[in-house]
Amino acid sequence: MDWLLVIVGAAVGAPLRYLTDRAVRTRHDSLFPWGTFTVNVAGCLILGVLTGAVLAGAAGSRTYLLLGTGLCGALTTYSSFSYETLRLAEEGTGVRAALNAVGSVAAGVGAAFAGAAAGSALWG
Repeated sequence: MDWLLVIVGAAVGAPLRYLTDRAVRTRHDSLFPWGTFTVNVAGCLILGVLTGAVLAGAAGSRTYLLLGTGLCGALTTYSSFSYETLRLAEEGTGVRAALNAVGSVAAGVGAAFAGAAAGSALWG
């Protein structure tokens, strides 16, 4: 029945990604893919907090399946990140493409570390 937890989490994460991306795009009319950047960094932060909670013993494997694999797996999107970076490069905005690639990875990893520290501090 663990697969059901992943499905439920994904059923929340996918629409949340779509709605967040749309909301961000309506506020930022630019070539830079702020919507995808936002959902990816938010997903990394959530996954970091969850990891900290698991390491502190405050959350178990079933919670991780629901929120980590299901919710964060559907919320974040590596394919859209890759496509949008490629699109920026093809449109002649190589600097924006590079900033998107480097900035997304740096912000995502930073958010994951910050989330893990916060999760450990909250439940450790």
